Amino acid sequence: MKRTTSRPAAKKGPAAKKRPAPKIETVEQYIARVPKAARGTFDQLRQAVRSSVPAEANEVISYRIPAFKDKRVLVWFAAFANHCSLFPTNAMIEQFRDELKDYSMSKGTIQFPLDKPLPTVLIKRLVQARVAQAKG
Repeated sequence: MKRTTSRPAAKKGPAAKKRPAPKIETVEQYIARVPKAARGTFDQLRQAVRSSVPAEANEVISYRIPAFKDKRVLVWFAAFANHCSLFPTNAMIEQFRDELKDYSMSKGTIQFPLDKPLPTVLIKRLVQARVAQAKG
């Protein structure tokens, strides 16, 4: 006869305990957690966005990712294992849809793969259009 030891069953569903995500309060904390493979693309994306927002815009954490905020948040951006994303609002994605056709998009997100050059000129134009929209 086989001996078995009883182990508590793993909890599933809403009762399952999940590890809380690390709290990110500063852009520096976020950058420290950017995957190595994404760092170069993330730095380029961050610089393109920074150069396109008003000088008085502040870099903040919003929804646990970096964003640039003037009176309101203008754009968000983030790094992931296989891509970097820009979150310029759905209206901007619709306005630039034809130019963004080569990138994966959702309602409010554009994904830039790490293995392709970042379209910095397009990103700058998109962010500048978002800034103009936010002022209007």
